[in-house]
Amino acid sequence: MADDLSFFSKDSFILKLPKKSPLVLRMVVLLFVMVCGVYIFSICLKQISTSSTSEFLNIGVIQKPCPEPNIEPWEIPYVHYPNPKTFSRAECACNPVRYFAIMSMQRSGSGWFETLLNNHTNISSNGEIFSVKVRRTNVSTIVETLDKVYNLDWFTSASKNECTAAVGLKWMLNQGLMQYHKEIVEYFNARGVSAIFLFRRNLLRRMISILANSYDQNAKLLNGTHKSHVHSPLEADILASYKPVINATLLVPNIREVEETTKKALEYFKSTRHIILYYEDVVKNRTKLTEVQEFLKVPKRELSSRQDSGVNRVGNPPSHPVEVLAIDFAYFAFNLETCFFSSSSSSFVASHRLFYSFFCPLNTQTLLYLFFFQSKEKFVFSCNVYVNDAPSIIFL
Repeated sequence: MADDLSFFSKDSFILKLPKKSPLVLRMVVLLFVMVCGVYIFSICLKQISTSSTSEFLNIGVIQKPCPEPNIEPWEIPYVHYPNPKTFSRAECACNPVRYFAIMSMQRSGSGWFETLLNNHTNISSNGEIFSVKVRRTNVSTIVETLDKVYNLDWFTSASKNECTAAVGLKWMLNQGLMQYHKEIVEYFNARGVSAIFLFRRNLLRRMISILANSYDQNAKLLNGTHKSHVHSPLEADILASYKPVINATLLVPNIREVEETTKKALEYFKSTRHIILYYEDVVKNRTKLTEVQEFLKVPKRELSSRQDSGVNRVGNPPSHPVEVLAIDFAYFAFNLETCFFSSSSSSFVASHRLFYSFFCPLNTQTLLYLFFFQSKEKFVFSCNVYVNDAPSIIFL
């Protein structure tokens, strides 16, 4: 009986699980791996699709820093590596660029001087940008315009290739330069902009040039067109044939006003890095252009301009050499602090500046030159120069 019970208990508690096929297990594992792979792949796709293309562009912009230029420590603020928005400087990205501004007055030779600079392969001077009033409405518009110019994003006929070594513009003193001089000086010093002052020594000749240019705006002597700058001796002689008449009453105040404006400009911008040039010096001595190239730290080149043939002709009476000498002598006498007049009877010494100095060109053969000196007692008629016939008209 006991044997039967034990036998029963053994048989009753032995459970045999059914055998599972190994093929099914393998299929389950394979399915699990496939699901995991699809899930991981979908996450990768999402990450790639959500990342913007700018990330790829940013990778391209990352470059090794430019090597330190071999310059003096004081030059470092004036060396720049602009990154234009409108084009890539490519292999010239590490070529240093200097910023400059030609600061001058109308009819002082700045147009001719700028064409000389633009004749250099590595210099871009973008013209009289602030002649457009909208660009000089306030300080913000001025700064915005300057930023475009110095970032190489301002395109004109003078714009060079990506290897430009000096970039700038021409800026007249009456085009917001004096009005916002404090802010502009701060900008120049902060951005490392160098100033090139170009003035004219003989302000009487400048005045004649202004009058001649103003006359031609209406007369249009060159085949019905007006040209501020000429490109041939023939054009220069045609424009120079006009003999302007100077208002003797306004002569002294006008010249004094120009002198004061020049002094103020030099005083306002004395804290900037600058060089002072005079039109007459550049005309007579082309080595001045070498000094400018050294100032801008560009390779030295022989510079020329299409306007060379007309320089020193327009606005001056060139028909007779005596007339040209008379104009120069007039301005020289105008700047004398004291003047002497001698006669057989007495000698007068003027205690004041020259009161009036003006010339009256009547034609190529006749020129009247008047000087009035103020003495203690009266005005003294100092001298009058006649060429051939005596003059019949005197402009007072």
